[in-house]
Amino acid sequence: MMEKIMPARLKSNFLSGIKAGVFILLACLTTCSQFSADVFAADENKHDKPLNRFPRMMQEYLVRQIRLVEQRGIQKRSNLATSQDVELYVREVREKIKQSFGTWPEKTPLHPQITAVYDRGTYRIENLIFESRPDFLVTANVYIPQDRTFPLPGVVGTCGHSNNGKAAEAYQSFAQGLVRQGYVVLIYDPISQGERLQYTDDKLESTIGVGVREHLYAGNQQFLVGEFIGSWRAWDGIRALDYLQSRPEVNPDKIGVTGNSGGGTMTTWLCGVEDRWSMAAPSCFVTTFRRNAENELSADTEQCPPKALALGLDHADFLAAMLPKPVIILAKEKDFFDVRGSIEAYQRLSRLYSLAGYQKNVEIFIGPTAHGYTRENREAMYRWFNGITGISNSESEPELVLEDEKKLWSTPHGQVVELYSRPIYDYTRELSQKLAKKRSGLTSKADLIRTVANTLKLDSHILESGPPEFRILRDLQPRDYPLPHFSAFAVETEPDIFAVVYRLNEERMLSRPQITNKRAILYISHLSADDELRNEPLIRELIAGEPESIVYTCDVRGIGESKPVTGQPDSFFDPYGNDYFYAIHGIMLDKPYVGQRTLDVLRVLQWLRSHGHENVHLVGKGWGALPATFAALMNDQVVQVTLKYALTSYTDIAESKHYAWPLSCLLPDVLKYFDLPDCYKALEAKGLKQIDMLGAEKQPEMESDF
Repeated sequence: MMEKIMPARLKSNFLSGIKAGVFILLACLTTCSQFSADVFAADENKHDKPLNRFPRMMQEYLVRQIRLVEQRGIQKRSNLATSQDVELYVREVREKIKQSFGTWPEKTPLHPQITAVYDRGTYRIENLIFESRPDFLVTANVYIPQDRTFPLPGVVGTCGHSNNGKAAEAYQSFAQGLVRQGYVVLIYDPISQGERLQYTDDKLESTIGVGVREHLYAGNQQFLVGEFIGSWRAWDGIRALDYLQSRPEVNPDKIGVTGNSGGGTMTTWLCGVEDRWSMAAPSCFVTTFRRNAENELSADTEQCPPKALALGLDHADFLAAMLPKPVIILAKEKDFFDVRGSIEAYQRLSRLYSLAGYQKNVEIFIGPTAHGYTRENREAMYRWFNGITGISNSESEPELVLEDEKKLWSTPHGQVVELYSRPIYDYTRELSQKLAKKRSGLTSKADLIRTVANTLKLDSHILESGPPEFRILRDLQPRDYPLPHFSAFAVETEPDIFAVVYRLNEERMLSRPQITNKRAILYISHLSADDELRNEPLIRELIAGEPESIVYTCDVRGIGESKPVTGQPDSFFDPYGNDYFYAIHGIMLDKPYVGQRTLDVLRVLQWLRSHGHENVHLVGKGWGALPATFAALMNDQVVQVTLKYALTSYTDIAESKHYAWPLSCLLPDVLKYFDLPDCYKALEAKGLKQIDMLGAEKQPEMESDF
């Protein structure tokens, strides 16, 4: 019927449309089929990727902790009303800084040597070597004005993170700028920069990485023996001051200190630990600990003083220790050190100085550019120092002629190691050996438990607060675990911190764990319980060996389900990454990360007990073996212990040049009191089984999926 009435042209178009529609339909079916395949493949890949449902937990927890510290400080300062109040506050600050930085070594002879002198007309440069500690060499340049009447004011210059230390353009520049205006300047190389690399090869190059990397590597190791690399670096500055005061060209009562970035750090710390400075100008560092934490800004080990946050200290407090002496904060508008924090630090200082009657002795300058000791900040420093000393009326930087780096070398080929300077790790090894001889034998298991708990800084109030609350996590698909089903629980080990626990089940279970008196296996993961349930043979061996036991796994904080995603992307295993970030803040809060993770395990054991499990086989792998060890020692539910890839001892790390374990696994001060073998020996009574123990230079492989 249609053929009879439809014109030929319309008929042709109609048939063409049908053909096109069929083609489109087939294409759509093909595309949908491919889309389904892609989705299925993506879903498969998704199931291969370890679960991580609390990726910002550690960040938000840290920020809350630091905000509480800051608020207590704000409240305390707001109560100050008189100069006497300020005097008491500053006295308390100085005492807290001593607690943070520890005791200083004996002042031994400096044995200074001038290795070269260069006449530059209006000034000369002397290349200097001195010993800040016996056999620990410091390289420096001394800039001395000529044709001047001595003595003159002096300045100790501290360098930021430049590979070539004191020879870097910015640091040569401020040294030259100051000497041309009439100051005697001593600028020295920091540890691990310039001529003071600590880990060198045959070519006198760093095997670890110049500056930050060596600072972290040496500094993290030092925590084990109760040392702080920030104190070591500050001691170099104190001894530089000692040397400058000994020079006849210098007025010993008029010596200031300045530095930028890492040198701004040292300038700030030196203000807090040394009272002989007459003036100070820290550049591109001073802000607040809260701003740095909120902005997810990693900082070197020496920029994070032990217990500083627990003691209520902030950047401004180190400068307040200078009161009433003059100090200027040099900041930058575009710096990664948040200028808002710089302003807050200045406001706190300004109020203290005002109450004490010295308002004019504190100032802030904010340069318009990015991080660095650029000309505008240097000139602000010159103006400030000149206003104090009256040595010059100049408000601008004179013309500079920078030196070739090699001319500023104090050593023959640019490294102190060739002069047999002892590397910093050698001192750590020596101190570890001394501590081992001093450590008194722990006379009983109770003594050991008490010592371990104190060193871990476990919060007894939390441990005594009863079984923890928990959440039941939903929407879990099969993931090729050893048993067909699993349940997941977020156990709140302290407010807003969750240890994620999986329970393996033969049948699907959507409710709370059933009360049972069966034995439990609790496996503490190395990096991810989800991944290790699929790939760790030990778990299947445990299930086969104990078929009647209920199997649980646990990701402690910062691991697996709460692995941080903060800071730089994929930085978890980087020495400067987010695992380090939370570990170093734990040290400042006096809550060691390994102690926090041990608390998680102890709280999960309490949770298991509340569900009837009085008999637990505790298992730990790799990083997880550390909190498992400590928790097993302290908990009477644990009747059997298995550790795989556990660390042999903290002594092995402290006494090795190279080590592979991260800061998050290290326990500050531990070697003053005990070591891991003490714990392992005590756990023999619980049938301890050790599988493939690892020394300092080895740790479990890091899977690429993480």
